[in-house]
Amino acid sequence: MGRVTARRRVLRVREGNASYRPDTLAAEEPMEIRVGGRPLAVTMRTPGDDFDLAAGFLVSEGVLHRAGDVAGIRYCAGATADGGNTYNVVDVGLAPGVAAPDPSLERNFYTMSSCGLCGKAGLDAVRTTAAWSVAEDPLRIGTDVLAALPDRLRAAQRVFDSTGGLHAAGLFTADGELVCLREDVGRHNAVDKVVGHALRSGLLPLRGSVLMVSGRASFELVQKAVMAGIPLLAAVSAPSSLAADLAADSGLTLVGFLRGTSMNVYAGDERVHHAAEAGRHSGGGS
Repeated sequence: MGRVTARRRVLRVREGNASYRPDTLAAEEPMEIRVGGRPLAVTMRTPGDDFDLAAGFLVSEGVLHRAGDVAGIRYCAGATADGGNTYNVVDVGLAPGVAAPDPSLERNFYTMSSCGLCGKAGLDAVRTTAAWSVAEDPLRIGTDVLAALPDRLRAAQRVFDSTGGLHAAGLFTADGELVCLREDVGRHNAVDKVVGHALRSGLLPLRGSVLMVSGRASFELVQKAVMAGIPLLAAVSAPSSLAADLAADSGLTLVGFLRGTSMNVYAGDERVHHAAEAGRHSGGGS
């Protein structure tokens, strides 16, 4: 199987002093996703948790909804001229009765940001294809719990410590307990790996859970959260306007710029408890 990291000789310059030394980089390799032997997409990813990545990608596409939808996942031998296995081609077998992906989803190019349903009718497409609604999810979470998530996510990033070049996605409970963490060069891949793990573990929909990501909150990350039934997405950086629109339209709580005790809630603020602040603003103090 592919390596998660790679070593390179680099010229290092520090305060005017130059020297050659080995450096550790995050590995990046293409992975082709096939469904029933038919090529569907190619994504650039960090090797590891590839079966989770393929499964999570298909959840985002509305193909898979539960563990029983998958008959099996395997690496494809014969991917090279000599019949070898590169471990860069993954084939997902669907259970009987599960509809194959629409041919229009086939991608004959590298998926750089995993557009998912973005090529369809945007907001309406996600709303009509999501298997579960997050709008009625009863999740409530305190700002103190949210404030602790970035440090907990960072502390669990093992590969980031050696490379400094990986995004992370973590699935947390409403109490701030880490359930699953995945790293990848692509933030969308890290999320797919988390969602795929949940699918294969029989945990979908992920009601009452929080998805924390190390970068910004883009449209496709909100889409992936909604498709997995996750009611709250938090990010250390900014969301896009379309991400905020989709969150509000879907009933998902979207938190951005989550850094320490500071954060912005762009949608679904009714789920976020900040009793002390609310008391002061309502005149609760003397």
